[in-house]
Amino acid sequence: MSLKIGIDVGGTFTDFFYVRKGQPPIIHKVLSTPDDPSVAVVRGLEELAQIGDTPMPVQEFFASIETIVHGTTVSTNTTLTRTGAKSGLITTQGVRDALEMRRGIREEQYNNRYTNVEPLVPRYLRIGVEGRLDRNGREVIPLNLEEVRQAVELFKKEGVEAVSICFMNAFANPEHEQQAAELVRNEMPFAYLSVSTDLLPSIRFYERVSTTVLNSYVGPKLEHYLNQLKDRLQDAGFSGKSGTEGLLLIMQSNGGVMTPELARKSAAQTLLSGPSSGPGAGLVYAKVHGQNKCIVVDMGGTSFEAALVVENPIVANSGKIDRHHIALPMLDIHTIGAGGGSIGWIDEGGLLRMGPQSAGADPGPACYQKGGRLPTTTDANLILGFLNPDFFAGGKIRLDMDAARLAVEEHIAKPLGMDIERAAAGMYRIACTNMAQGVREISIRRGFDPREFPLVVAGGAGPIHSCLICDELEIPFQIIPRESSILCAVGMLMSDIKHDFIRTFVSRLEQLDWAKLESLVHEMENEGRRLLSQERIPEKSQQSNLKFDCRYLRQYHEVSFNVPREAFRKRDIELIIKEFHAEHNRLYGYTLEEAGTSAAKGAGIEIINVRVQAVGQTEKPQPQEETAGDADPSEALKGKRRVYVFESEAPESDVDFQEIPLYDGHLLRSGHRISGPAMIEQITTAIYVSNAFDCICDPYGSLALFRKGREDLVPSLST
Repeated sequence: MSLKIGIDVGGTFTDFFYVRKGQPPIIHKVLSTPDDPSVAVVRGLEELAQIGDTPMPVQEFFASIETIVHGTTVSTNTTLTRTGAKSGLITTQGVRDALEMRRGIREEQYNNRYTNVEPLVPRYLRIGVEGRLDRNGREVIPLNLEEVRQAVELFKKEGVEAVSICFMNAFANPEHEQQAAELVRNEMPFAYLSVSTDLLPSIRFYERVSTTVLNSYVGPKLEHYLNQLKDRLQDAGFSGKSGTEGLLLIMQSNGGVMTPELARKSAAQTLLSGPSSGPGAGLVYAKVHGQNKCIVVDMGGTSFEAALVVENPIVANSGKIDRHHIALPMLDIHTIGAGGGSIGWIDEGGLLRMGPQSAGADPGPACYQKGGRLPTTTDANLILGFLNPDFFAGGKIRLDMDAARLAVEEHIAKPLGMDIERAAAGMYRIACTNMAQGVREISIRRGFDPREFPLVVAGGAGPIHSCLICDELEIPFQIIPRESSILCAVGMLMSDIKHDFIRTFVSRLEQLDWAKLESLVHEMENEGRRLLSQERIPEKSQQSNLKFDCRYLRQYHEVSFNVPREAFRKRDIELIIKEFHAEHNRLYGYTLEEAGTSAAKGAGIEIINVRVQAVGQTEKPQPQEETAGDADPSEALKGKRRVYVFESEAPESDVDFQEIPLYDGHLLRSGHRISGPAMIEQITTAIYVSNAFDCICDPYGSLALFRKGREDLVPSLST
């Protein structure tokens, strides 16, 4: 019996989605082990072997696993905590300070106290060497290999663990970088090496050097973790090799997966490894309700992520991690420090704040009884009745109400001169407000109206807060997947293998050298097919997508847009120009395509980069549909619980608690309808249906919450 498992390692919990052909999927969670995440991974798999109708011996279980798709936060946490490798940089003479000067634009222009982020490579380990190429890749000054050798000697003396090589204009000719790389490999075979033209052969020096340095900085730690994980899995009986044996795949930031071997070389591509599978999975649940777009939010123990999906997850060609620039394709995900472990505190002005500091998994919230003493969102949720102290994680973790109340009283209630319940309610509301602002960042600030999107809610803590988030944003419809608490783990099994390629190709559109452009595209496509074939993806499951980065002449930023394959094949420049204008208009609200302008014919438009994404389509688990039944959910009713109802008409000085129905989420069946306010309890999450919403269980076991009177939002109710 073949098994497929998606694993998402979070800051507090490690999530598992376990799929067996012809049987219902299994959801599982274990506490993360931050010191060595692979310990929690193997522990969770061992527990999975004993779950279900037919428990299996551990060795037999591991040997039966066909595929593991794994999302990791190792690279992210390494950057955020500044615990990466001691790194050195070899670059062109005279530009070693580019890593510190960046683009020369202050991030906060009117804040004179705002300081630059500290570079990941200290200045004395940034070495400029003689050698220069012009913008066309022609050699102006030969590379001085003796100076490269001197840099290597310094690195060895200083105990450097990782080396980056990035030269000016190397994107046009990688020869100098390859010469330097060969010398470094010979002299420092133990060092992790990143070469900019292997990782990002494109124009813009700062973006290239920053990305290359990030790759080196996180590479050794990711490589060490993958080796640990592979060894632990093999010791347990999982081979981790492709073919008929087990296959281990790593989630990458662009929403695709790759082999551990590629992940070791391109560690920077895993900087959003954990959350990047969520948006694609969210769209699957939205399509059940006739939607081809959605906003996906995921509230875990440490952070809150929000992403916008319009037919496909939106991809950005660059981004930042802890203010360090990375110019690799990644899903456009906005992350804030707002999770169940976010700590409540009082600022200098006497105002209540939530996060971004987190109690994490160790010691965790005060109610976890693991030594935590500070009040967190989870503590507030427990006080407000959203969590059952005897049924958290299905009863595996006993929550301590007294510890939660003591933490909130000591650090929030007393300093603000209020009772514990009011303080907890304030913590809850502020946490929701922070998350609503996070949704605005990926919707309103990008020209989208969040009211036009269903909200797909994920994360163990997300469904407790989603109704208030929807109230703040006036969103009328939300979907809470059956697998809400482990949505990213689900998405990992729905992800394809993806490889991104970029080449700089500067030309005005009306002066395109089509033969040269076609040769460049075919070269990238062939490289993509080669990699996919090595990963045993059959030719019929391989495809490639083409994008151009273009801009109007003298513009600072370019626009990336999809190029229809037929338009490229027929050299249809008018259709390509039309696609550029449409995307520019969506992003900036204007175009220069008015009749008579040169831009309408392509004369005022230039291409900067060509992008190809090679996609290997994988087999994905299929949801199991249930037959719709009666609307009466009484068979799932567990009783009542005293819960905070935030839409209360009570005076501001009071906190309104009400006895509301409590349902067992595992007993709900397709067609069951619940009117808010109500609580729905599952082993891995809790769902609060507020007074403003009604809820129906859809054919796949997910919950569709819609504003009272808006049955038209749910297709099964409106037909």
